[in-house]
Amino acid sequence: MTIKELKDRNLLLFECLSGSKAYGLDTPQSDTDIKGVYYMPKDMFFGLKYIPQVSNETNDEVYYEIGRFVELLIKNNPNIVEILATPNDCVIYKHPLMDRLQIDLVLSKLCKETFGGYALTQIKKAKGLKKKIVNPMPKTRKSVLDFCFITQAYSSVKANKWLKQHNLSNANCGLSKIPNGKNLYALFYSEGNDFSYRGIVNKEFANDVSVSSIPNGEKEIAYVFFNKDSYSTYCKEHSEYWDWVGKRNEDRYRLNKKHGKDYDAKNMMHTIRLLQVALEIVRDGKLNVKRANRDELLAIKRGEFEYQEVLEMAEVLMQQIEKETVYSKLKDNPDEKEMENILIEIREELYNKRD
Repeated sequence: MTIKELKDRNLLLFECLSGSKAYGLDTPQSDTDIKGVYYMPKDMFFGLKYIPQVSNETNDEVYYEIGRFVELLIKNNPNIVEILATPNDCVIYKHPLMDRLQIDLVLSKLCKETFGGYALTQIKKAKGLKKKIVNPMPKTRKSVLDFCFITQAYSSVKANKWLKQHNLSNANCGLSKIPNGKNLYALFYSEGNDFSYRGIVNKEFANDVSVSSIPNGEKEIAYVFFNKDSYSTYCKEHSEYWDWVGKRNEDRYRLNKKHGKDYDAKNMMHTIRLLQVALEIVRDGKLNVKRANRDELLAIKRGEFEYQEVLEMAEVLMQQIEKETVYSKLKDNPDEKEMENILIEIREELYNKRD
């Protein structure tokens, strides 16, 4: 089922502008995000064709089936609770039955965990991007040999450097694993002999060292340690970095580079916004989707604050949220049974009218 089919078949219950426009944080460059609620035709709902969510290809238009919508309201999902609290000037369409779902029935102390937890994910995203911006990785991946070390007395030296110092070729090296020594090998060299070794590494993109057959009587010239754990971590980070490069929003990335603070300013703006909303919910029992501090939040988005300053703002807000939750008059969780009864009433009226 498509969004067009929902509208053509009059299945829509609610539709609104969301995101920056609903928050009052939109700029001329902002996209238009739309969220909505619909209900399934009776035969599809009772049959095998229940569809909990419908969206367009870019995911900037997302619609939730009324049952799924209520389920997420009970869980105090931030995105869903904000849809229910959409400012009137951002509501595109509202079926009268949606008036039965009042925000006062939904808000609870659980919002401390859901809004606050979501904010923490934004901090992690911003930290992750900061790391990627500050530490860009070359396209060409390092090899196993870059993580091999030659032991020397009580220290070690990189294998590449050691081979160069001793004018030795990787291709003429042979390794034999040391029993009971994790990733530790004896190193042999075969230049000018009648046999050949496989090298410390014998393929450009190998994921492990090569082990050779060593003739009896051969004498090792050194010992090699392969830091396999470090190599595995590096490969994972390299893969994630270039996956991020391929998927990143270039306009947003250039903006983050332009403001020179080396963090994802948009994520950090939403971190502060979410924490401020969570504080207002537990302290005042209200959810104000449209933010009164537009200038401050947009200043964060423009990178006018140092990264540490924003983290300190977040820390202060989290401490206030913890304190206010103790004294909050909100219930611990939404009344699931009451919400379920409202959902049943809405479905009954919708299906009875269609019969």
